[in-house]
Amino acid sequence: MEFEKLRDENEFQEAVAQRYASYGLDAEGPGRQIWHTPTELFKPWYGHAIARCLVSEYLLKYFPYEDFVIYEIGAGNGTLAQDILDYIQQEYPEVYDRTRYNIIEISGNLAQLQREKLCGSHPCVTVHNKSVFHWQTLEPSPCYFVAMEVVDNFAHDMIRYDLRTLEPYQSLVTIDAHGDFSSYYTRVTDPLISSYLQLRRRLGHAPPIPRILKLSSTFRTFYSNLPFAPNLSAPEFIPTRLLDLLRTLRKYFPRHRLLLSDFSSLPDTIPGVNAPVVQTRVQNTMVPCNTFLVKQGYFDIFFPTDFEKLRDMYEHIISQPSSPADRTFSPRVLPLATHTSPLTLGSDFFSSFHPKNRRPPSEGVVSSSGLPVGERKSSVFTHAEFMEVYADLARTRLKNGENPLLEFYKNVKFLF
Repeated sequence: MEFEKLRDENEFQEAVAQRYASYGLDAEGPGRQIWHTPTELFKPWYGHAIARCLVSEYLLKYFPYEDFVIYEIGAGNGTLAQDILDYIQQEYPEVYDRTRYNIIEISGNLAQLQREKLCGSHPCVTVHNKSVFHWQTLEPSPCYFVAMEVVDNFAHDMIRYDLRTLEPYQSLVTIDAHGDFSSYYTRVTDPLISSYLQLRRRLGHAPPIPRILKLSSTFRTFYSNLPFAPNLSAPEFIPTRLLDLLRTLRKYFPRHRLLLSDFSSLPDTIPGVNAPVVQTRVQNTMVPCNTFLVKQGYFDIFFPTDFEKLRDMYEHIISQPSSPADRTFSPRVLPLATHTSPLTLGSDFFSSFHPKNRRPPSEGVVSSSGLPVGERKSSVFTHAEFMEVYADLARTRLKNGENPLLEFYKNVKFLF
């Protein structure tokens, strides 16, 4: 898209609408789910911004002593990977020579498309056709893990609280012989749900129950006895599969840096806390639904992400000491380090002060200076804040000075 030729944001929106119209009219029944992500709408400048973010970190911390290792999940048709690698190859050829770009792709069709699109022009690309949740290969090197517009499609579990006892109940869905859905609730028996709830309590994240009900059992009894009063709280959708991802990163990518972006809020969601959008496309019109009990394969379901809670959960998991079973690699010597032994002096040898914005030093891992310095903790940025730092905004500025790269996607955030 030639942004400099567009008059204003209205004309930009018309150009986007024309892109959607180019797919043609839907046939009878549910149509195709069509999305233009920021990667596609702002190609290649969005990808260049991501590349600039990753390269700046790599140059500051690891170049030239470590390879530039990137892992991406949810790579789609490979556009983001192509834009990142094109930028690095053109602007930082010495970094490109040290680059290893890995895509973890669950879809066989997309994996083949990514190989055809990328591997010829960028031999540094390796496509792994498997689910990230089935990953079992340790990556001992420092690496960058990229997840753009992917966690919104991760499975969630639904729970509700007994308003008399505050005990959580998990939801189960059944399908009868006629294909009709129904749901019922049982005490929590799923270990992943139990683990998530335990982690939430440890982090001090309160369940979505009115404060007065949490403080007074007397009031809970009074409320429960009111006519027509519900006995369960509103449905809450909890990101249990996202918790699985964080644990995978902790176990198999112990020296990674996560760059994640997705929706922080969504319109037209179904009832509930952290509830998803459930919609389908009929006759070129998006139709939202008010339930998730819909026919499989005909509807798109995606969730918002609470980035502040995700940051807390992620940092807690990453900071946990590794278990003996996880210690499957030996410390790697850096050219500027004097030894590879564990931190025999202790991370607080030079100072008892530890900055709140840094993680504890990893056992056996030192900085290029040879000192045990912990990684900077992740921060949450709005889409505009991230792009103001890393994007070449002149490339997406319209004739009247407006910039859709900053004005659009206000409900998107970054974790980095």
